[in-house]
Amino acid sequence: MTVTQAIQAALALGVARLDAQGLLLHVLARASNDRGWLLAHGEDSLADTAADRFKTLAARCGLGEPLAYLTGWQPFYGLELAVDARVLIPRPDTETLVDWALAVIDLGTGSGAVLDLGTGSGAVALAVKHNRPKWRVRATDASGEALAVARANAVRLGLDVNFFEGNWFDALPAGSGRFELIASNPPYIADHDTHLPALAHEPQQALTSGADGLDGIRQVISGAPAYLHAGGWLLLEHGFDQAAAVRDLLAASGFGQVQSRRDLAGIERCSGGQFG
Repeated sequence: MTVTQAIQAALALGVARLDAQGLLLHVLARASNDRGWLLAHGEDSLADTAADRFKTLAARCGLGEPLAYLTGWQPFYGLELAVDARVLIPRPDTETLVDWALAVIDLGTGSGAVLDLGTGSGAVALAVKHNRPKWRVRATDASGEALAVARANAVRLGLDVNFFEGNWFDALPAGSGRFELIASNPPYIADHDTHLPALAHEPQQALTSGADGLDGIRQVISGAPAYLHAGGWLLLEHGFDQAAAVRDLLAASGFGQVQSRRDLAGIERCSGGQFG
């Protein structure tokens, strides 16, 4: 089997071309952005072991298993994060949240405290710490399995983030004090949303949050004032049609400067406000 034949075989299984290329680069231990190499070496023959492994992964991908879980890696904000079925796969949309967080941080002292609620793989916390190393970053998650992934990512990347297991703010140890910024990408899909079958391979507890998808966001907003310095910010990622509802919740809880930010597709992806 040649490189070109392998890609064609994956396409026949329903695998998207970019995913097929990504899988083959993974099997060949080449960089994930080295797609030009595949084009230049289309007639090269694959070793039998590589061809067999690629066929197996392509079949799983054709059945809907995400590329990131098959390769074990997902790029996010310039970092390569290890991911598996214990954590939600970080999406490019969430980079909007990091962009906003960094902008808020730049308005502060440069040595303040940041809290990431529902950290999953550690994506937001690690991206913030990587880009603003002077800031103290803490992160929580209700899933011990997710935190194992996040901690391993932090160690591998050499980023000093403190992780705590528990439900939202309850995870923080006594005496944690207040934060200048709280950021969260909480579950925000409604329990019976029609998009859920397409996400069946990802942890449902990281996806769904009540009948309207806003239960987690309500808990974060209601709890945040007790953990924010005066003038501190709360930033939240949410669903494509939830911005107005989240802004209303923020305003009702006493936040000012309430606003939303759009992702690269022009969708209002994050909303936030300033406390006090």
